[in-house]
Amino acid sequence: MITKELLKTEIDNVPEENLRVLYKIIKALEEPARATKSTFESQAQWQAFIAETFGSTSDAPLERGEPGSYEVREPLR
Repeated sequence: MITKELLKTEIDNVPEENLRVLYKIIKALEEPARATKSTFESQAQWQAFIAETFGSTSDAPLERGEPGSYEVREPLR
């Protein structure tokens, strides 16, 4: 399980030059439903954010795990 304490520890390992990008990502995740409305006032700001953060996890790429299996249940009657 990922905890806030684990995240805080990992932030200490982020290089200084990536702190601004990390900050913007954190702010965008605070309120995901309103992030594009409150964080980015224009399409140009959103595009600049994407250009700046694209590839920022290339040293530790995100990976999708194997899909799980579904429990087989009796059919509904």
